[in-house]
Amino acid sequence: MDTAGRLRAMALLCRQTAARHPDRGWKLLAEAEYWEHLANDAPLDHFEHCSVGSPPDREPGITKPTAALAG
Repeated sequence: MDTAGRLRAMALLCRQTAARHPDRGWKLLAEAEYWEHLANDAPLDHFEHCSVGSPPDREPGITKPTAALAG
């Protein structure tokens, strides 16, 4: 399971627990919102950490066109 899925599972668990314990429901629902917020941000964090990098300037054996050929 991916990170966002795990975080959403935590939010669901908090909501289910809040339904069974109404005396602590407000706190558990707030915690569920927190987990959902983290789950919504998880894909963005993943893509920021997984940068591929810039392509190389020049591959071996491939030459760039000269200014005369470019026009």
